[in-house]
Amino acid sequence: MNFIEELKWRGMLQDATPGIEETLGKGMMKGYIGFDPTAPALTIGNYVQIMLLDLFQRSGHQPVVLMGGATGRIGDPSGKDAERELKTYEELDANLEHQKTQIRKFLEFDKGDNRALMVNNLDFYQNMNVLDFLRDVGKTLTVNYMMSKESVQKRLETGISFTEFSYQLLQAYDFQVLFQQYGVRLQMGGSDQWGNITSGTEFIRKNLGEHAYAMTTPLLTKADGSKFGKSTEGNIWLDAELTTPYKFYQFWINADDADTPKFTRYFTLKSREEIETREQELAGNPQELKRLLAEELTVRVHSEEDYRSVLRVSELLFGRKATKENLLELGKGELATVAAEIPSYTVSRGLLAGGVNIVDLLTEHTAILGSKGEARRAIQGNAISINKDKIDGHEATVSHEALLHGKYLMVENGKKNKYIVVAE
Repeated sequence: MNFIEELKWRGMLQDATPGIEETLGKGMMKGYIGFDPTAPALTIGNYVQIMLLDLFQRSGHQPVVLMGGATGRIGDPSGKDAERELKTYEELDANLEHQKTQIRKFLEFDKGDNRALMVNNLDFYQNMNVLDFLRDVGKTLTVNYMMSKESVQKRLETGISFTEFSYQLLQAYDFQVLFQQYGVRLQMGGSDQWGNITSGTEFIRKNLGEHAYAMTTPLLTKADGSKFGKSTEGNIWLDAELTTPYKFYQFWINADDADTPKFTRYFTLKSREEIETREQELAGNPQELKRLLAEELTVRVHSEEDYRSVLRVSELLFGRKATKENLLELGKGELATVAAEIPSYTVSRGLLAGGVNIVDLLTEHTAILGSKGEARRAIQGNAISINKDKIDGHEATVSHEALLHGKYLMVENGKKNKYIVVAE
């Protein structure tokens, strides 16, 4: 696999310094991307860079993951309109450990001559005092050079602290240390990192008299022009605790049809021929293209079992012929996912201990129906069911024995209106 050609057809190459393709063609090269632990987990925005490292490794080169144990304490001004709120060291350390675990899922760290390396840049600075930093690091670049960078220019009107202004010095010095200690000659990142990355190549040229390379991916936007990586509810995390596999899957299912070709090239490992053949075969079925994309990414980011769980939840929520068997096969976590997706109400466990009248449950203890008269009419019309069992009279009671996993009731009013009652 030719790494540069692979990026070109996928639309993943924005800028690169001259000579990189020729150098990559001469043999295995080491290249790195930095990840600052300023968030509790990685997002699908970070997944672009993970894919870049993955493709780099699959092309026969050696990826280096630089964890920002030091730079995360400073805060990168790139792409930010205002100062970052600094995290505590304890918070950053916890984030870093979690992100390390996440990244290890996607790269090969154990086998092969080009197995991935992981380095923490805190090791570069923890024994350096401020005078050493100012003499050995701060002397390399002029303020004029640093001020010319886009990440700084955009902040001049709103203001930028010396802390964030100095970030590019740390990122540049990182590259120099990786070059010296590990033989890393390429730094990659998003297009907003170009200024910081080229500061690193300048460090290496000035201080070591050597040549290093830079490469960036385009800023990924959606068809409507909005920034990729978020839903209306916020970040889409690569972490099941922060974004459930179901919500992750639905993010791709609900993507704009026009975005699917781009997302498929950026985020899947399918070959060009496989992608183009699939797109031709499904030219009139964009929903199936999105389903296949959602399936592949859910399996890769989460697991095959998580994907099957998503299908079970989807069948219950959207399947036209969902049965009681479909409901009963859901685990406690899956029912919690269902409760998060449809209207849900909380009642006390004690209410169900002695049994509660169905009409009272639907009206007084929840707001599933607006009045007792409405509830009685719905029951008489055979519209109400509890856990897929029809309620045949308004004198019926619901007890704790009906709770699924000792906690959940599924209430349906007709075919389309579904609710979850949670007993706490």
